[in-house]
Amino acid sequence: MKELVCIVCPRGCRLTIDEEFNVSGNKCNRGKIYAVNELTNPTRMLTSTIKVNNGEICLVPVVTKEPIPKDKIFDVMEEINKVSVNAPVAVGDIIIKNVLNLGVDIVATRDIKEMK
Repeated sequence: MKELVCIVCPRGCRLTIDEEFNVSGNKCNRGKIYAVNELTNPTRMLTSTIKVNNGEICLVPVVTKEPIPKDKIFDVMEEINKVSVNAPVAVGDIIIKNVLNLGVDIVATRDIKEMK
């Protein structure tokens, strides 16, 4: 039997999951889905920063466009750390396409203007 705290909404339901993936303690169906996914295929959104060349600021915040497998976080971070971009950068620009062939892009979450 496993116990988790659901992170899907602010309620923070305490979930109990048995060996057959029966979930109790959830106050909505999203909690059940979260619990099963967390035990069978845990994923996370990953946020970081990437160096900007010739930008008004030197780092641009980035995020995975979709959740990635939890066990790939450090591998994706290695790829992120290899990259730098040239200014200007716009919100939504794809910085790394299909990182590690996971089918997920790394995208910018802030505009960075070119240094004048």
